[in-house]
Amino acid sequence: MGFSTLIDILGSTIIGGAIMLIILNMNDSSVENHYVNSGELIVQTNLISVVELFEFDLRKIGYCKDWTRAPEPASALLSATNESITFLTDVGTNYDPLGDGVPDTLKYWVGSPT
Repeated sequence: MGFSTLIDILGSTIIGGAIMLIILNMNDSSVENHYVNSGELIVQTNLISVVELFEFDLRKIGYCKDWTRAPEPASALLSATNESITFLTDVGTNYDPLGDGVPDTLKYWVGSPT
C-alpha cells in the first residue's frame, strides 16, 4: 500500500460524500414539493365542493316543493350586488332533501360574516 492508494481512498471518500449530499438535497426537494402540491390539491378539492354547492343552490332559485307556495319568478331573487346575492328557495332538510314546502331565504356573500 502506497501513497497513491491513500489518495485514491481519500478522493473516493470526497466524491462519495458529495454524491450523498446531492441525494439528500434531492430527497429534501422532493418532500417539499410533495407537501406543497398536497396542500394545493386540498384547497382545489375544497373549492370544487363549495362551487358545486353554490351551483346547486343557484339552480333552485324560486323552487318550492309545494308549488302553491312557490314565489313568483320575478320576486324569487330578492337582491344581488357585487358582494352578495339573496334569493328564495326551498332548502332540503334531513328528512326530505326536496325541502319542506316552505320557501326559505338564502344569502351568499363575499367577505367576513360580521
